Amino acid sequence: MGRNLQVTSSAGTSPQDRQWQSVLDRDPTADRAFVYAVRSTRIYCRPTCAARKPRRDQVVCFPTSVAAERAGYRPCRRCRPGDAAAGVPNVDAVRRACSCIDERLEDRISMAEIGGQVGLTPHGLTRAFKRVLGITPRQYADTRRLMWLKGRLREGETVTRALYDAGYGSSSRLYERAPDRLGMTPGTYRRGGQGMRIGYTITDSPLGRLLVAATERGVCAVYLGDLDRGLETALAEEYPGAEIRREHGDADRWVGALVRHLEGRQPHLDLPVDIRATAFQSRVWEELRAIPYGSTRTYGEIARRLGEPGAARAVGRACATNPISLLVPCHRAVRGDGGLGGYRWGLGRKERLLARERDFAGPAPGHKEEVRTHS
Repeated sequence: MGRNLQVTSSAGTSPQDRQWQSVLDRDPTADRAFVYAVRSTRIYCRPTCAARKPRRDQVVCFPTSVAAERAGYRPCRRCRPGDAAAGVPNVDAVRRACSCIDERLEDRISMAEIGGQVGLTPHGLTRAFKRVLGITPRQYADTRRLMWLKGRLREGETVTRALYDAGYGSSSRLYERAPDRLGMTPGTYRRGGQGMRIGYTITDSPLGRLLVAATERGVCAVYLGDLDRGLETALAEEYPGAEIRREHGDADRWVGALVRHLEGRQPHLDLPVDIRATAFQSRVWEELRAIPYGSTRTYGEIARRLGEPGAARAVGRACATNPISLLVPCHRAVRGDGGLGGYRWGLGRKERLLARERDFAGPAPGHKEEVRTHS
């Protein structure tokens, strides 16, 4: 889906906190558990790498070296993290399967055909993908197809030519999904986001400063913090290609509803949104919206409801990348052992949010959270 979490030694720290602490400690037991990548250098390392440690906000962790490489990171020449993948079951089969998918994006190759080429049944291939990459082969193909499309659009290719080259069967199918996948129409993305305008406002709330940003289609960001400057920086990083202005406009119309929600006076929100999402993020966020006000679900429960019981860690990542807090209530996702887990805007805020919702919840909190999305 949080980011920039403070590392502590308490039992309630999140998986991301513990991974970062393992990196700081150069914990040898963590070398087979994950690798960490640095956004600024595009290099990934073992937790025990002797290289100088990066800033926490530049680090992203992956379950395997394969997942890091598929996300565009290169292995460190010093600690050779790619070698750590040797002990992961079926990792070579997944690599070959990824290559098959990459080479045949326009053909929509079947699971049976991929499995036949790498020596796995369709079920075994899906299990291997989830273990190594945290997603299914279909989700991997969807993501790669979208990346290919983005690359062609950035190169100046026409929308029609690019979408067919990327394997989309029709323009209507792509445009239906464009707001969730691109955050804008393909034509707007082709222009690098030029012309996309975001207005935002910042106000006081029961949980500190509240930033609400919106396009003409709906809310695209809801952030909580202590300082306006930090919230503004986060918004600029989320939408680097857009024209962003602090102004009175659509965001002002909706900030009141969000403040009332935090005050417990408007438990259920019904606001239009305009956000980007991968296929897996969309599914997780829909499950989060279905959690009743005043209730919680564990990351594992959410994964099982998605039909992917081994994807609890991926659910946590989808929560961490959620740009519209409160509207997509990622604070209602908690750890299976009773701990809070992570939260982009601080564990203190998450704890207070949950406590306030429990206090304000009515006797029958079974109402499903609804958010209108534009497509």
